Amino acid sequence: MPNLFCTFAGALFGALLFLAVPVVAQQDGGLSNTGVVQSLILTIAPERLYSESAFGQRIAREIEAESLEIASENRRIEAELTAEERELTELRDSLPQEDFRERADAFDEKVQQLRREQDEKARALGQRTDEARRALLTAAQPVLSQLMIESSAVAILDRRAVLLSADAVDITDEAIARVDARFGDGADILPLRP
Repeated sequence: MPNLFCTFAGALFGALLFLAVPVVAQQDGGLSNTGVVQSLILTIAPERLYSESAFGQRIAREIEAESLEIASENRRIEAELTAEERELTELRDSLPQEDFRERADAFDEKVQQLRREQDEKARALGQRTDEARRALLTAAQPVLSQLMIESSAVAILDRRAVLLSADAVDITDEAIARVDARFGDGADILPLRP
């Protein structure tokens, strides 16, 4: 009986040792000979993937330029409305009250309409950022899938949703490099704005 127990214990120890080898490889960063971490679970920071990629930076520049245009347009509109309001105020005493009221109401309607138009432009700009993020994540799916295959991973998790992980399983930098290599500034993902 003791010999059977020793044989079983030896086999169990050998199996545990065999299973421990991958764990040790992962603890030391788990880099394979291809330079990609070997782990069942990987993490990524989607916001960094977007903001640090050439595509995300191009979109940010375009949005900044459009924001500056909207701000400039707002200042021009504000100056025109201020001048128009001043002119209307000066006419108050020289116009019949009914004519003045018509002009004042038309001015108020114009102000409200311009405000709605400018607010809509600002909202559209915010939506464009969200649209660009979604478009990049959709386009990057094959790149991320390839990283999963190379890493022998079964999942890539959003780093913000993970309580604790080793930095070695974060593939954000590698994903950015590969997305940049594949898509450049992303004109194929979202066309350049004129």
